[in-house]
Order: sequence, then C-alpha cells, then structure tokens
Amino acid sequence: MSDFDQYTSAPGAPSGSPGAEERQMGMIAHLSVLSGIIIPFGNIIAPLVIWQIKKDTMPFAADQAKEALNFNITMVIAGIICFLLTFVLIGLILAPIVGIAWLVLTVMAGIKANNGEAYRYPFALRLIS
Repeated sequence: MSDFDQYTSAPGAPSGSPGAEERQMGMIAHLSVLSGIIIPFGNIIAPLVIWQIKKDTMPFAADQAKEALNFNITMVIAGIICFLLTFVLIGLILAPIVGIAWLVLTVMAGIKANNGEAYRYPFALRLIS
C-alpha cells in the first residue's frame, strides 16, 4: 500500500447489523455537521464529539462519526483552496460546487446511516483512522 492509499482507502465497516439506536447515532453523526453552517468549525467539532463519546459503546456510530469527520476535514481543506483560488476567479466557480456537493453528500450519508448502511464518501482524506 502506498502512502497515498493509506489516506484515501476506506477502512472496513464494522461487522454485524447495527441496532436502531446505533443507526440513529450514525445518522446524527453525519447530520450534525450541518451545525457548521451556524457555528464556526461545528462541522468538525460535532462528529469529533460523537466519535469520542460513542467509540467504546457503539462501533457503527463511531465508524460513521469518523467518516463524517474525515469528510469534513477534507471539505475544510477544499474550502480553503477555493478561497485562495478566488484571487484568480476560479474559486468563484468552485466554491458553490464544493458547497452543494458537501450538502448533498452529507444528507445522503445521514439517510444511508439511518438505514444501517456504513456510508463511505466518494472522496475524503482518511486522516482519522
């Protein structure tokens, strides 16, 4: 495995079928990132808190919280890059695309987690494993 694969390959999902409470916490882990619209860095803090609280008791919820955390770290990096690219006007085109992709993928992840499916974002740096 190359160094790049280490950060981009998806880890294995927890085995077994998650219970209703665990599925609900997985959904909350994904949808809690919407707090970042109101609270600065809430999109990173919320899944981090859920992961830390549930990592020993709910493996599915902890896995989904880590996935949400990794994706939102990736989106913050993408947002910074878009901001820097606004000086050459490309960022003005990319920023809305990144924002819409963030919102759509977050909602999709919340729905999948509520259905008991371990959702993996199509692009996310796997910095937290």
